[in-house]
Amino acid sequence: LGGKLAYSLYQDDPEPRDPDPTPPPANEHLMQWKNGRLEIRAKLDKVTGAKYEALLDPLAKPRPDTGEGPDPRTRSQREGDALAELIELMLRADQLPEHGGEPVTMTVTMRYEDLVKQIGQAMLDTGEHLPADQLRRVACDAGIIPAVLGGEGQPLDIGRKTRSFPARIRRALVLRDRGCAFPGCDRPPRHCDGHHVRHWADGGDTSVDNAVLLCRAHHTLIHQSKWEVRMINGIPTFYPPAWLDPQRTPRRNLINTA
Repeated sequence: LGGKLAYSLYQDDPEPRDPDPTPPPANEHLMQWKNGRLEIRAKLDKVTGAKYEALLDPLAKPRPDTGEGPDPRTRSQREGDALAELIELMLRADQLPEHGGEPVTMTVTMRYEDLVKQIGQAMLDTGEHLPADQLRRVACDAGIIPAVLGGEGQPLDIGRKTRSFPARIRRALVLRDRGCAFPGCDRPPRHCDGHHVRHWADGGDTSVDNAVLLCRAHHTLIHQSKWEVRMINGIPTFYPPAWLDPQRTPRRNLINTA
């Protein structure tokens, strides 16, 4: 009777002598620095792979035409930029594990004088080097720790870490810009950095009147091209390079302000 009862309760279960099902293959991730670039390879299970695709797809869509023509990037380049944007989104999260007692941190070291003059290179904590113009974009919206080093590079005095854009100013920028302020861009605030219209290294203050929200692509464009942004009556206004518009007609983003 006991045997019949057990069989009726567990008739759909495997027999005790049956081997356990084959475990799913483990996820794999390989990375290696080569010629100043990090090469990444990964093998993910079906569920994780589907989640990964779902995260990248909306970030990898072609950029809207802002007057310079359609997005010239290949699919692989768009997906690479999407991964970079996903990393920045994760770094803004408040639930990441700590590393050495601090939230996930990338340390960059450079002489302040070189940063102001936009010359030389900064050094990452991996030992790789970063050009000054790229560091200025990173430093727009980062945690800054002033340090005084001795002749041999030993730290003599370490200041207190401060955010270049504190939360209260970022909230005000979100209310005003509602996302990337670049003309024609529809990236939401969570995909944007704060950008100093006049860089803090050049004496610009950290205030709503000297700041604008820009997505990663347009933040890079402002730092590395002849596009300019100015504050006109408290509104971010963009001026294209002369090769694109000889009159340099001012433009604003009408998508996020509609």
